Amino acid sequence: MADGDLRARLAAGDLDALASAYDEHGAHVYGVAMTVTGSREHAEEVTQDVFVSLWEQPLAYDPRLGSLRGWLVGRALHESALRVRVSG
Repeated sequence: MADGDLRARLAAGDLDALASAYDEHGAHVYGVAMTVTGSREHAEEVTQDVFVSLWEQPLAYDPRLGSLRGWLVGRALHESALRVRVSG
């Protein structure tokens, strides 16, 4: 499914679209979070936070500016860095 279509479905409240996004990108988001934080617990929390954010504010992602995976990974990097800073 194209990123723009997924965004539209998320904006319409389609929970299956969130599941599709997670299935397609969840491992990448988790991998980035795990690499940055070095903690399984933190990586799981970051992954959850990133996908909750996508669900709550799907229009924050703009497909004209890049891929959904890139946006999600960027969010994961940001959230992971915050956790490392706070716990470190």
